[in-house]
Amino acid sequence: MHCPRCGQEQASAETRFCSRCGFQLDLVSELLVHGGVLPQYVHLDETSPTLFNRRNGLTFTLIWFISFLFILTPISAILDLDPIVPVFGVLSIFGSLLLLMISLLVLPSGSKAQAKQFAAPARFDPNMQRGEMSGRQDHGALPPSRTEPASVYTAPQAGGWKAPDTGEFAVPSSVTENTTKLLKKEEES
Repeated sequence: MHCPRCGQEQASAETRFCSRCGFQLDLVSELLVHGGVLPQYVHLDETSPTLFNRRNGLTFTLIWFISFLFILTPISAILDLDPIVPVFGVLSIFGSLLLLMISLLVLPSGSKAQAKQFAAPARFDPNMQRGEMSGRQDHGALPPSRTEPASVYTAPQAGGWKAPDTGEFAVPSSVTENTTKLLKKEEES
């Protein structure tokens, strides 16, 4: 497997972080196994939003209260329907309170349902069964240690891809440094 950010080939498919750039490779191997789709998120396109949620319940309660108290009660009073006027008044207040309690206590919150659908995916655990989600959160985990000894490292050379392009602001090397390099070359040959 190669890192999608820098292209570094990884030692195994179970590597959690890229050894060169530190990119998290947790879900990359699972994406490759399932053809670019995470199986736990396939159902997101199939689910439809529910009509019975807390927001819709509170909206219906407000409409109920306004329509009964401010529309139906005055109209029934204007039309001289005296026995119905108090019924509409009681229905507006107590019906609204009942609908409000049902909306707040029974109906699910629409924002929580949406938050569950679009929550951040759990970390990939190579030991878990296919389709099973891991509940672990490994925030702040470090990439695996490198096994290269320090003697392998060489400083970037001028013109190399890691060397800064400073142009005319580059500080010329010192006489001592050049002499030391020449002496090392003579010792090696």
